[in-house]
Amino acid sequence: MDKLRMGIAGFGSMGLNHARAIISSVPEIELTAVSTRSGTYVPALHEMKPDVRVFETPGQMYESGLIDAVLIASPHRLHVQQAMEAFDAGIHVLLEKPTGVFTREVHELNAAADRSGVVFGAMFNQRTNPVYQKMKEIVASGKYGGIRRTNVIITDWFRAQSYYDSTPWRATWKQDGGGVLLNQSPHNIDLWQWICGMPVRVHAFCGFGRWHDVEIEDDVTAYAEYANGATGTFITCTGEMPGSNRFEISMDGGQLIYEHDRLTLRVPDVPASRFIREYEGAYGKPGITVTDITPQEDYPKHAGVSRAFARHILYGEPMTADGREGLQSLMLANAMLLSAWEGRTVELPMSEADDERYAQLLEERAAKSRKRAVRPMMIDPGKSF
Repeated sequence: MDKLRMGIAGFGSMGLNHARAIISSVPEIELTAVSTRSGTYVPALHEMKPDVRVFETPGQMYESGLIDAVLIASPHRLHVQQAMEAFDAGIHVLLEKPTGVFTREVHELNAAADRSGVVFGAMFNQRTNPVYQKMKEIVASGKYGGIRRTNVIITDWFRAQSYYDSTPWRATWKQDGGGVLLNQSPHNIDLWQWICGMPVRVHAFCGFGRWHDVEIEDDVTAYAEYANGATGTFITCTGEMPGSNRFEISMDGGQLIYEHDRLTLRVPDVPASRFIREYEGAYGKPGITVTDITPQEDYPKHAGVSRAFARHILYGEPMTADGREGLQSLMLANAMLLSAWEGRTVELPMSEADDERYAQLLEERAAKSRKRAVRPMMIDPGKSF
C-alpha cells in the first residue's frame, strides 16, 4: 500500500477543514470519500478534489470498498456508534475529540478496538505543538523535581449566542452531550493530563447556561488533587471577554508558564524544599533565573496527526495519540460534571458505579432537552468552530 485511502464521516465545517489539511499537506493519504446528510460543504470539497465520492451515511461509505480508514468528525453523540461500525467493517479509525460522551460507552469502544485488530487513533492535534512536547519532556525528566501545583486557565473560548443557535444539536444534552468541557476544552484537558498525569480526585463548580441561553455548561472551575499531594485547578468558559490562555506547572525546583505564545522556565537558585529547610532568616527567598525556552519548530496541527496516523499504518511509525487514550480526558470532563451535579468530590479513575451514575444523570437531562430553534449564522468554512 503506497497511500492510505481515507474517508471523512461527518462533513461539516470541521470535516472540510480536515479535507483541506489532508489534500494540501498529507501526501500519505488519498481522500477518496466523505459521508454527509446536508451536503453544505460538498461544493467546496469538489473544487479541491472533484473525484471524491459522497455518501449519505458512514455505513454506505464503509461498505463501498473505497476507503481503508475513516476520520470521524460527526456530532459527539455519533462518535462511538460510527467508530464501532468502522471496526466491524475492518476500517481503521481516526476519531475527533471527544472520543465519546460518557466513560461507560468509551470503555466499550476501547474493548471493541482491541477485538477489531485495526488501528485506532485520536485527533489530539495540540499534542503536535512543540511547546507542549517541550513541557512534557521537562516534567517527565524530573530535572526540576516533582509537581507541586498545576493551573490551567483557558477562558478565551468566547462564543456569542449565535454560535449556539447555528445548529439544532449544539448546546443540548440530547445531541451535544455537553458544553465547554466536550466542545472547546477537550484538547486542554488532554494536555493537562498528558503532561502532568491524572489526578486522583476532582471537585468542580459548573455554571449551566450562566452566560448564554443554553442548557449545558458554559463556565467551569475545577479543583484537583494528585497522588503525591500536589494540587491543580482547571478553569474554562465561553462567556468571558477577553479571556486568558495560561498553562502553569510549578515544580520543586522550577516553574513552567505558557502564555501569549511564549514558554518561560523560571528556576530558583535553590529548590523550594531545600530553601525551606536550610534558610535561617525570616523573609528570604532564592534568586530566580528566567529563560524563554519557546521552541521554534513548526506546529503541524491536524495535518500532523493525520500524517502520523497514516505513517503508523503504512510504515509502523508512532501515532500522535492512540484512540484509547481519549478515555482519560473524557473521564476528567465527566468527573467534573458529576461533581457539579451532585456537589461532591469524585475519585479517579471513576468507579463503575460513578460511570453508571454519570450516564444515568446525563440521559435524564437528555430526556428533558428542549427543541432548539436554528438561527442561520454566517460561517467561514475555513474557520474551526
